[in-house]
Amino acid sequence: MSSPDTSTDTAWLDDTEAQAWRSFLRMHTQLMARLGRELQTDSDLSLADFDVLVQLTDIPGGRIRVLELARALRWEKSRMSHHLARMVKRELIVREECANDRRGSFVAITPAGRAAIRTAAPRHVRTVRRLVFDAITPEQVAALAGLSEEVLRQLEEEPVD
Repeated sequence: MSSPDTSTDTAWLDDTEAQAWRSFLRMHTQLMARLGRELQTDSDLSLADFDVLVQLTDIPGGRIRVLELARALRWEKSRMSHHLARMVKRELIVREECANDRRGSFVAITPAGRAAIRTAAPRHVRTVRRLVFDAITPEQVAALAGLSEEVLRQLEEEPVD
């Protein structure tokens, strides 16, 4: 990939890197769109709803502080607040005050939220298997896992501006 401005110290992507990066971006965009559409059609949940419900079902008691949930999902405070409000209206979760910290609150999964994730999860897994894992070899699965872990490690080590 040629540099639009060669006067900088930017280490531009070579052709192979640029192709890999663009393919990754296209794959991510298309995969997230398809997963979102199929999840919405199959279960009336968005990917964001699913992410919240998965976090809540993965912890004992199905209850977590809102700030911890936002950190786990890497969501901004306003996104978290708006999304949780929509989920409360749909009775998938409830918000609870924190007795020892008036500024903080908890979010907890409801029986309706548990039912929704129980219904959605098997269908979602079948979709992920069909779109991703059925298309690649076991060696590619291992490579995907290794690559993902390395990039995640880099992201965690590098400070956010």
